[in-house]
Amino acid sequence: MAVINRIAEYFDEMKGWRRHIHAHPELDMECHGTAAFVVERLREFGVDEIHEKIGVSGVVGIINGRGDGPTIGLRADMDALPMPEETGLEYASTVEGVMHACGHDGHTTMLLGAAKYLAETRNFSGRVALIFQPGEEGSGGGRYMVEDGLFTRFGISQVYGQHSLPNSPVGNIETCPGPLLASADDFEIHITGSGGHAASAHETIDPVMIAVNMASALQSIVTRNVDPIKTVVLSITQIHSGTTHNVVPETAMLGGTVRTFDKDVKDLVVERMTAIVEQTAAMMGGSARLDYHHGYPATINDAAETTFACDVAAEIVGEDRVVRDMPPTMGAEDFSYMLEQSRGSYFYIGNGDTAYLHHTKYDFDDEASPVGASVFARIVERAQPLAE
Repeated sequence: MAVINRIAEYFDEMKGWRRHIHAHPELDMECHGTAAFVVERLREFGVDEIHEKIGVSGVVGIINGRGDGPTIGLRADMDALPMPEETGLEYASTVEGVMHACGHDGHTTMLLGAAKYLAETRNFSGRVALIFQPGEEGSGGGRYMVEDGLFTRFGISQVYGQHSLPNSPVGNIETCPGPLLASADDFEIHITGSGGHAASAHETIDPVMIAVNMASALQSIVTRNVDPIKTVVLSITQIHSGTTHNVVPETAMLGGTVRTFDKDVKDLVVERMTAIVEQTAAMMGGSARLDYHHGYPATINDAAETTFACDVAAEIVGEDRVVRDMPPTMGAEDFSYMLEQSRGSYFYIGNGDTAYLHHTKYDFDDEASPVGASVFARIVERAQPLAE
């Protein structure tokens, strides 16, 4: 593995950064302490510009290269998850009920390592924008940063991001062109019937019966409306109704998620859900309302930039450790908002045989940090080389 020698020399320092961030996790958009830590490091590195509070607590650092050229973006997320940590590590979370269980502490560290190297060497033209983003785990901090002028303000012409991948050898790089991660929408269906005594159910309009029939009918969208060559998941994950055994309730609620890669498929799903919800309830004498919430868009990698990122990664880790045809998954990622603004690519870095993401015993492997930092740095140098 040909990690950039200078970055390899940062290993102990990077490990210290990562473990500090791990011990001090912050939630959602309120990553102010992590942002302050990032800003302090960027100042130490001699980064040319530091812009704070972009997208609430986001940070953008600008490093100027040694020649004219475009601006390339590198992104890392900073937020943790609202869950307890059970690793028993000496640097475990010091915040009760909050944990870095998705590797964002490592993502931030890898970008800091790349930043230190790029600020020191500047073997590229144009500029690099270092994007430290809050709120990936639910609020869509990527969208907030985009709306706050991330691409228009800094003129970013291409953007790259990476994410830890448990159960892949440490330092492996995995991705694919085209759809990589699905869009993530959620919904609630509010059903109204007419309650009464359970012993006289014939005198009621039972919202539980409506909910059960509706949940079954909604699955027909996947099996009978969507082209089987295309992909969609419609999962009912909540059913709430009633308070006791002998009362037919007045209302019921169904909740769930829809995942797909294709906007046309999503539009079809919403159209069919609306019809099934309204007509199933009416058929059984009740009424119902669909509240559909559009979440993260699908993460669609540009083919040319993905091939380029894989070629660069092969320089660092070797071709045999680059997986260029990773199967897409139905998870979601708000880097998608950035890929809607600019060409670019999102890829995974192996984290070894560890607990999976969002697990109370997950921990980012520090051995991956110099690899990820090297891939980031080399992407900049290869994408925007100095004029000969």
